[in-house]
Amino acid sequence: MRLAFLASNNGSSMRAIIAARDAGTLDAEPVLIVSNKSAAPALAFAASRNITARHIPTQPDDTAADAALRDALLSAHADLVILSGYLRKLGPQTLAAFENKILNVHPALLPDFGGPGMYGRRVHEAVAASGARQSGATIHVVDAHYDHGPIIAQRAAALAPGDDAAAIERKVTAIEPSLFVETLQRIARGEISL
Repeated sequence: MRLAFLASNNGSSMRAIIAARDAGTLDAEPVLIVSNKSAAPALAFAASRNITARHIPTQPDDTAADAALRDALLSAHADLVILSGYLRKLGPQTLAAFENKILNVHPALLPDFGGPGMYGRRVHEAVAASGARQSGATIHVVDAHYDHGPIIAQRAAALAPGDDAAAIERKVTAIEPSLFVETLQRIARGEISL
């Protein structure tokens, strides 16, 4: 599988996926890393690994940025696009060109705690405020709506009474990378079809 990654910051899942490829446990080739932030550590990581990197800012013209992202992904011949902490909504041109080929990890058990504005620490704060007994991570197909596409994998993390947002975040971020790697392994083996 030829994998492209979109990351706004560090790209933790991206790094875990590339490490699995390096270790020989995932048959995949990282072909492109794109960030909407010019100073994103993910871009420096790409440079250190000789992976093609692109900075495609999403403002002031989101339509042009959408076209540029679509074209970059098509030029890289990406089979799958992996969102690894990409904090921008994808545009219609990119979504159409890679329909059912874009995967995201969400830091909760969807359909709960998803939707507009629900990302990062905000999700964990909402989980803590709800009194939920568990949280977790969800891998889902990306569509035109936030956290809406088909769910293809989930892993739960048990919560202890009194866990605050920081404790929940630690538990969830500890399981996200391995869940993403295992999901891609299952896709590569044909156990999950997109």
